[in-house]
Amino acid sequence: MSDNLSRDELWALAHAERGALAEDLAGLDAAQWAQPSLCGRWTVEQVVAHLTAAASVGRARWAASVLGARFDFDLHNDRRLAEHRGADAGETLERFRRVVGSTTSTFGPTEAWLGEVVVHAQDIRRPLGLDRTPPVEAVTPVAAFFARRDFTVAGRSGVDGLRVEATDGPFAAGAGPLVSGTTLALTMAMAGRAAYCDDLTGPGLPTLRQRCAPA
Repeated sequence: MSDNLSRDELWALAHAERGALAEDLAGLDAAQWAQPSLCGRWTVEQVVAHLTAAASVGRARWAASVLGARFDFDLHNDRRLAEHRGADAGETLERFRRVVGSTTSTFGPTEAWLGEVVVHAQDIRRPLGLDRTPPVEAVTPVAAFFARRDFTVAGRSGVDGLRVEATDGPFAAGAGPLVSGTTLALTMAMAGRAAYCDDLTGPGLPTLRQRCAPA
């Protein structure tokens, strides 16, 4: 499916997902903004600031930031996150709203930056119990990209030697013991989010679950 979508179409999907996330964030209270996300050590507010940074930092600034951090990507991400975080959660959300329609990105294919939005939105929604699921049309290109390449996440390594098949859409990849579930659950598992393994089934699931486990 992703092969049939143009760059503009992929960006339109990313913009729609940013807009939907901004709507979800509008009703959060202070405790929810401070809640841990599925994204490592970051809170909900920090993930939102990271998404703003990702939509604001082009190639030249990204390269300068990485060099300045001496290729410590955690430090690079923390610095850019801090730069785009507001004085309070309301300002952080307003800054995110300003980049909903941005096409700024660093290196790599557009599917990766659509994936950035899809994955981090669920990093926020799942811990908060927000039940919005992005449309299959938006998630399928991300799943296909993750399955064929290790880029921002180790998606291809995660499903190496496995057959992954979506139960709600056309996504399928690989050969080996089967893992099946929704396109979103497969995508999030390929992104290393172990919580989503609970939404999957099949004889290949123990292998995938082990690969999702924190190091």
